[in-house]
Amino acid sequence: MSEQMQLNLIQTYCWVCDMFDKNPQWNYIRLSNNNQPADFTDQEAVTIYIFAGKYQRYFQISEIHEFATHYLYEWFPKLTSYTKFNHRLNVIQPIFYDMLLDIISNNIPQNTSFNTMLLDSMPIITSKSKNRTAKVAREITDKGYCSTKNLYYYGLKLHLLAYRRSGTMPFPNKIYLSSASENDLAVVREINWLDDLVQTEVFADKAYCNKKYVETRKQAIQLELFTPVKAIKGTPEHIKQHDLAYNNLFSNAVSKVRQPIESLFNWWIQKTNLQNANKVRSTNGLLMHCFGKLTIATLNWIF
Repeated sequence: MSEQMQLNLIQTYCWVCDMFDKNPQWNYIRLSNNNQPADFTDQEAVTIYIFAGKYQRYFQISEIHEFATHYLYEWFPKLTSYTKFNHRLNVIQPIFYDMLLDIISNNIPQNTSFNTMLLDSMPIITSKSKNRTAKVAREITDKGYCSTKNLYYYGLKLHLLAYRRSGTMPFPNKIYLSSASENDLAVVREINWLDDLVQTEVFADKAYCNKKYVETRKQAIQLELFTPVKAIKGTPEHIKQHDLAYNNLFSNAVSKVRQPIESLFNWWIQKTNLQNANKVRSTNGLLMHCFGKLTIATLNWIF
């Protein structure tokens, strides 16, 4: 390894150790007789995962372990077998969610627009089979449909509420996972994302269009929710034609404002292959896949 890469490894390890010191509750994730392993620590496992992803672009845990075995062994001589390494990461996967939230909340860019937000979701796919019963992480996955890709799939939805930034990708504010079949607006209503946004403009797609729900929040907290115009069943043809030009202009304007959130999704996919989870074999493994990759992508983006 070059001198610069060695320095990057040391910096990564120091940052991970600082995060563990900052979050002592992580020491109680594994309540067993071996919850404080001395030979190969959780800090070392997390360091290897982040370093291999951030600097070497390895994202499959098997690839990460193979890389560490060949190139990092003198730094981590107590590195465990692949099976144990994979199990360790899956068990401590909540750490990556906490890391992600910490990175996001403490590194908000200066050009962030706090009163304009973008809202959308993207699929995390464990299987593209239309007729097959899902066999992975059944507790949190099911069958869904992605209209933008015209795709039936098994897996999750990743919901994102992000600050708008003019001329560039938005910055995440809140991230949430749901099963693939859940309606986007129903999820947002359940977790009360929009109820906390006072005097805020939110741009979203048609899935979030609900006049009664929006009007209630507009009156209570001055929330403006802009979505492309959604056709109403039973509308006479002459009214459709009369409003066509306005509706198209308004829908295009909303889509132009919210397009950067699609760019952020595509950037995550290109950098980490986040959307493809077909090699995941457990619930913890799926959560590790999502939050581990998001942590690496966000670290790459910010630093």
